[in-house]
Parts: sequence; structure tokens; C-alpha cells
Amino acid sequence: MDQQMRFDNLKLGERGAIVSIIAYICLSSIKLIIGFLADSEALKADGLNNATDIVASIAVLIGLKIAQKPADQDHPYGHWKSETIASLVASFIMMAVGLQVLVEACISMFQGREQAPDLMSAWAGVFCAVVMYAVYRYNKNLALKINSQAVMAAAKDNISDALVSIGTVIGIIGAQFNIPWLDPLTAIIIGIIICKTAWDIFREASHHLSDGFDEEIIESYKDTVMNIEGVEDVKEIRARNYGSNAVIDVILLIQSDLEFQEAHDIATKVEDELKKLANVYEVHVHYEPFVTERGSAVGTIV
Repeated sequence: MDQQMRFDNLKLGERGAIVSIIAYICLSSIKLIIGFLADSEALKADGLNNATDIVASIAVLIGLKIAQKPADQDHPYGHWKSETIASLVASFIMMAVGLQVLVEACISMFQGREQAPDLMSAWAGVFCAVVMYAVYRYNKNLALKINSQAVMAAAKDNISDALVSIGTVIGIIGAQFNIPWLDPLTAIIIGIIICKTAWDIFREASHHLSDGFDEEIIESYKDTVMNIEGVEDVKEIRARNYGSNAVIDVILLIQSDLEFQEAHDIATKVEDELKKLANVYEVHVHYEPFVTERGSAVGTIV
């Protein structure tokens, strides 16, 4: 994948963030208005969650825009990590909201409720759950298509919100059967779900920013290298993430009696084959003489 295509994918990713922003503006307004009219703590908590999700989605949108900036003197590898930073910011916002929802729901439960919320709030929750699930499907498919960590984080937030809305409906309906405390109890569960989703996004983003990498994917890179003619073994292979792009460092072992041009051609072939993989942006190849089990190099370096 060439650099222009990667920038085009980031541009497509903006659509997902914009769709999320529009959906959250509309749904948070519906939930907050009906939540106050129907006196539903769970629906108000859900609406507050969506309201702050607007900020999180804006952070994702900004991150995607910054990630499109070309490399410069201060960022020789480009600004790809801005996408991951945006996911990290989104997780902080979600965690803050989740904790706030938990605190308010606990206070509401201990204060007690005299009556159940109006059933109108349940219908609002059903409608919002359906809409948010549709947004989730759109963003998930888009994230898989363009291999975007930020858009996938937005999709995870979307499905979390859809599940939260379903939980809200269950709590409201249950409250109709003379157990009004079920509504604030559902709000507590909502807060826990929000915090769990925020933690998952934070863990993945921080893993990428600290140069963590999936070992299974590294093994797949190694298999690709080992299938190239002229490569005797792989001494070391490492990878790190730049946004949704991978940068690979690999040390090859090749026969030491090869001509310089032959060794260079093998290294170039390794680089080309790895760059054919969808998420690989840059490859750094170093090669050393292959050593037999007895400890001697094969051939003589030319």
C-alpha cells in the first residue's frame, strides 16, 4: 500500500467519526430530553454518556486529520501516531463519564425512588439502540476496510452505547413492575460498561504507544521472510506501530560467500515482500553471515 492510499484511508476514516458525531448529537438530545420528562435515571445517564461521546468522536476526528500531515523535520516517520493518541484521549473521556455515571447512580439508588419512570423512556431507548447498532456496523466495516485503530475505537464505543441502551430499556421495563430501584441499578451497570470499554481502548492504545506488538503477527512476518529464496534464517525481527501502520526491523542470515549485489537483492526482496502486507509502512533490513552449528560461517565474505 503506497503512502497516498494510506492518506486516502485516513480521509475515509473521518467519515466514521463524523457519522458518530452526528448520531451522538441527535441521540443524546433525545435521551436527555425524554430522560428528564420521563424521570428515568438510566436514560439520563445514557444520554450523558452520548453527550461526552461527542467530544471523544471529535478527538478521533482531529487525530485522523493530524495523522494525514506528511513527514517533516520533527516527525521523520510522519504523524501517524496522532491516530493512536486520539484513541487514548477518547478512552480518558469515556472513563471520566463512566465514573460520573456510577457515582450519580449510586447516590440515586441510596436515596430511593417513589415511582417508576414513564414507559416512554423505554421506547426511546429501543430506538436509540437500533440507531447506534447501525452506526457500529458502519464504523466497524470501515475500520476493517482501512485498518484504522481510531475508527475501530469509535466502533467499540458505538457497540458499547448500543448495549447500554438495551440495558436501559431492561431497567425501565423492570421498574414498571414495582421495582423502581432497578432503573438506577441499570445506570450503575451502564457506568461499569462505559469504564470497561474505556479501559479496553486505553490498554490497546497505550500498548501501541509503548511499542508493544502482537507476537503472532510478528511470527507471520517471520514466515513471510523465511519463504524468500536466499534467506537462511532470521536472527531477529521486531516491529512497532505508527498509528495503523507497522514498521519492521529484521536481521537476516544469508550465505557469506554471496556477492554484494546478490546479498543486497535478497534484502530488497525481503523489504518488498513485507511491504506488500496491508499494514506494513516501512522495513529496515540488515543481513549477517549464516553460521553453521559448528560455529563457522558458510563461505567467505566477498
